[in-house]
Amino acid sequence: MTELTVLEAILVVLAGAGAGMINTVVGSGTLITFPVLLSVGYPPITANVANNVGLVPGSVSGVIGYRRELDGVWKRVARLAVASLLGGITGAVLLLTLPEAAFEAIVPVFIVIALVMIVFQPRIGAWLATRRPPTEHAGPGLLAGVFVAGVYGGYFGAAQGILLLALLGLSLPDDLQRINAFKNVLAGIVNFVAAIVFIIAVDIAWLPAGLIAIGAVAGAQLGARYGRRLSPTALRAVIVVVGITAIVRLLA
Repeated sequence: MTELTVLEAILVVLAGAGAGMINTVVGSGTLITFPVLLSVGYPPITANVANNVGLVPGSVSGVIGYRRELDGVWKRVARLAVASLLGGITGAVLLLTLPEAAFEAIVPVFIVIALVMIVFQPRIGAWLATRRPPTEHAGPGLLAGVFVAGVYGGYFGAAQGILLLALLGLSLPDDLQRINAFKNVLAGIVNFVAAIVFIIAVDIAWLPAGLIAIGAVAGAQLGARYGRRLSPTALRAVIVVVGITAIVRLLA
């Protein structure tokens, strides 16, 4: 079991806070916490599982922070929640059943895809704003897309939020703040059910998971209250730097 120094523990808490804030605002907080756990000595799958479990309280905190945007729409969210739940379970089972070499080979590709989506997120948002449907269309296509995003989130999760924002933005006639609230609920469900699978099936590195949870709860509240005021360009720059660091660490 990896031992953490005091400075390393503080770094993990700060990473959790950054991830909680970023997940609440847009998504991709895993690209903050996952590289940090690698840098302090945790193996990739151990780091991924601890990261998932640790971010669950942050997800709950983010949903609470956006509770006003969810007034009157819980029935709509419930229909999509089933797809997220099934997807999250599927992704978590895949993580535990596929060989570790597959994870180490696949995740750098996932991170590259996530970084590309983060870089182009402003264009995605502008594109969605011009194509928002006049009426709700939570049909089979959206349910399938939410399921696939859930599988991705249960397996690794970086940029799951951006995927959900794109899917929901193309299918629901709501403003982006309310869609972001939907995203927080669905991503939180994926994290929660995946965490349950991990807790049942494997030994969790509880120290980093707990440190991430402490930071993520505080970060999610900061994200809900102040995150919209932060420079999106600065946030994306930080995420891109740590994402590249994770790729280098995995390939090394």
